[in-house]
Amino acid sequence: MGAKAAAIAIERAGIAKEDIDFIIFATLSPDFYFPGCGVLLQRELGITKQEVGALDIRNQCSGFVYGLSVADQFVKTGMYKNILLVGAEMHSMGMDYSTRGRNVAPIFGDGAGAVVLQPTEDPAKGVLTTHLHSNGTFAEKLALINPGAHGGLHARRAGEETDFGYPDVQYGGRFFTQKMVDDGLLFPIMEGQFVFKMAVQKFPEVILEALHKAGLGLQDLNLLIPHQANLRISQFVQHKLGLKDEQIWNNIQRYGNTTAASIPIALCEAWENGAVKDGDLVCLAAFGSGFTWGSVLIRW
Repeated sequence: MGAKAAAIAIERAGIAKEDIDFIIFATLSPDFYFPGCGVLLQRELGITKQEVGALDIRNQCSGFVYGLSVADQFVKTGMYKNILLVGAEMHSMGMDYSTRGRNVAPIFGDGAGAVVLQPTEDPAKGVLTTHLHSNGTFAEKLALINPGAHGGLHARRAGEETDFGYPDVQYGGRFFTQKMVDDGLLFPIMEGQFVFKMAVQKFPEVILEALHKAGLGLQDLNLLIPHQANLRISQFVQHKLGLKDEQIWNNIQRYGNTTAASIPIALCEAWENGAVKDGDLVCLAAFGSGFTWGSVLIRW
């Protein structure tokens, strides 16, 4: 999926795939535990002869925003001229489709989006500012705990419940055990209400932070494209910021939460539908597992 999205982005950028001089791949659902998807994408696109660098971003729902911030620095320093940034997710392969997983599985979808970042000679256009944040205090509130190499990382006493409700004795310092399979511990867990409360707090903060840094206000914003986590979250943020319907783009009702892919998919869709025009001020914002969150302000 990432390769298909990348091919479209490369064509629209008016370059050849051989012109790509750096790859950034954001995902929480990689094809392999290792190596990362960046090199697999390079191979899929048939550009291994160039032996360009490939960076994997593991910031879940915020992965595309984090990747965009990294790419922006590389472009502005002159290190690279054609950076391929991809966000892609294959959630359907790792969901719990039993009744036990009913609070998580229906939310997520598969998808991919891609952009090519290049230098511009117009200082008033392009990426104006990026802002990245994280707080790992409540990392297990939204996580895929197993399989993993954590072992006794959270252990206090064998059999004592951890903060996320799994007895430590089930880990046993092993990456993968039969008990994890038998007890259904190989699926994502999420405390939805807790995540919701954090998201509706951090989304507005990081959006306003971006506008303030650029010396702009909400009245200057043409379009907000939030990570498509939850329609209620987007509506809450819209109401809190006083944005009009035409100032925010939502598509989760069509595709579900595609985490790292959701912003590039929504951005592409908005652009194709004429909602993003030359000179528009566009804000991208994300909040997700970790917790991590961030924003990017772009003058189109």
